[in-house]
Amino acid sequence: MSAYLPSGFPEPAEIGTIEVKQYPQYRAVTYSHAGDVRQATGVAFNPLFQHISNNQIAMTTPVEARYTGIAGQMDVPEVQVSFLYPSPNIAPSSLSSAVTVTDTPPMTVVSIGVGGAYSWESYENNLQKLKNWLQQHPEYSIVGPPRRFFYNSPMTPEAMKISEVQIPIAISKN
Repeated sequence: MSAYLPSGFPEPAEIGTIEVKQYPQYRAVTYSHAGDVRQATGVAFNPLFQHISNNQIAMTTPVEARYTGIAGQMDVPEVQVSFLYPSPNIAPSSLSSAVTVTDTPPMTVVSIGVGGAYSWESYENNLQKLKNWLQQHPEYSIVGPPRRFFYNSPMTPEAMKISEVQIPIAISKN
């Protein structure tokens, strides 16, 4: 990995393995991108990097992308891209209008480890694997939009990159 995980975060899932994981509360700086979901992380990088640089906040891994409005589900697709703070108690001294500071409560997710290029097709294929897994595990229900964690820098060779596709879940009350 290119940097340290935020406080209390679990290690990335093994490539090809589906597992249920617990995440602690965390704080992040977030950039919202409306439009082509394939370009969201690239467009978000500079405003997010400027924020952590200006506030002297250490870079962590992963970078998070939440897909809150995918084409076909909403009129305009939206992606929220975040750089996670090392701990949830960090308060920035300055904040530009291009980004927001977000606090995410503890959550449970079903996750799959992914190896290789950070392509949209890879995301879609692995999201489908998670949906298929959830159909076989009715004890869980989906409680939030899917997300992807990117663990490596853009300079990492594609064959060596790792990511995770995740869906927030809860125990069903059936």
